[in-house]
Amino acid sequence: MHIARITSKGQTTIPVSIRKAAHLNAGDTLTFEVKGDYLLIRKINVPDDEYLKGVSDSLNEWSSPEDEEAWNAL
Repeated sequence: MHIARITSKGQTTIPVSIRKAAHLNAGDTLTFEVKGDYLLIRKINVPDDEYLKGVSDSLNEWSSPEDEEAWNAL
């Protein structure tokens, strides 16, 4: 079992042994899903599709600190 803390900014470090076992590298994209009292983290492969990249980039307009604060209350 590995233990990590979450910072006040909601960040954590995935231990090296876990990153190696899961083949995780800098820049990889992860999804998070809550199942009861479990947190599932999965690596996903984002396709090299220019349309999807454009859509993804446009969604960043909702990633301000104010938006994060508003969504945290939900």
